[in-house]
Amino acid sequence: MKKIMTLTVLNILMVANLLAAGKAWYNFNEGIALAQKEKKHIVIDFYADWCGWCKVMDQKTFSEPTVNKYLFDNFIPIRINTEDVKGKLTFKGNTYTPRELTGAFKVTGLPSIAFISPEMEILTVIPGYIEKDRFLTLLKYIDQECYKTETSFDEFVKNGCRGQKSNIKTE
Repeated sequence: MKKIMTLTVLNILMVANLLAAGKAWYNFNEGIALAQKEKKHIVIDFYADWCGWCKVMDQKTFSEPTVNKYLFDNFIPIRINTEDVKGKLTFKGNTYTPRELTGAFKVTGLPSIAFISPEMEILTVIPGYIEKDRFLTLLKYIDQECYKTETSFDEFVKNGCRGQKSNIKTE
């Protein structure tokens, strides 16, 4: 019985390590270059080390396996520490410190999540904690480019993108 328990624990740890492998958030400049190359949407997590809700979002939203997989499979995830005044980030031909870029994105509170199109257009910036199910739905809305069909987020939740069937579960 002890061997079975040990093997079970080892298997769980191996699976957890496999899920975590290759799942590092990109720094800004690297992420922007990769998104342009791969023509992918970008998710930027604006955070600060002192931000309690940022830590909750890490623990309860970003680390949820379904959210994590969808985020890393379909987007280029970037993190920006809003307190950094030394880094040099380049966006649309301008150079900013992370703190300056936070201001340029008009971030009003932490955490804040920005969505950027493959064409480098800022689609939206959402301040505050976002629970995992809602965040996953937001990811699907952006990934399916429903904003291009003028489908509102609320309409997407109820009916999916215009002309598409919804695969969204609401709870």
